[in-house]
Amino acid sequence: MRKETGRTRRIAEQLQRELAVLIPRELDDPRLSRLTITGVDVAPDLSHAKVYITQLSGVANAPASLAVLNRATGFLRHALRQRLDLRVIPDLRFLYDESVERGAEISRLIERARAGDDGGKQR
Repeated sequence: MRKETGRTRRIAEQLQRELAVLIPRELDDPRLSRLTITGVDVAPDLSHAKVYITQLSGVANAPASLAVLNRATGFLRHALRQRLDLRVIPDLRFLYDESVERGAEISRLIERARAGDDGGKQR
């Protein structure tokens, strides 16, 4: 796998910003409420981009949201083509980013371990 270049990083950031505006404004679907785009990975040749999302309403709503987004990729690519000055607009693939839930779980475990340590110090 190639190392990300400055150009692909800038394009990924630009895609993330534009999709964050386009999705709530253009896709009027309640399944997409409270959706956050956590990152975008663009292939070096700009042929495709993986768009990572998370939902504040929880992981249970993720499959429905991903289905809606992956069905709307043609519409979103067309809208991006009108907004961005790029020769090639990558194919979009939406994936659920579980890192937010994993981070919250690790934080809960750390807090629980701290609470257990504090009880031992008070003897």
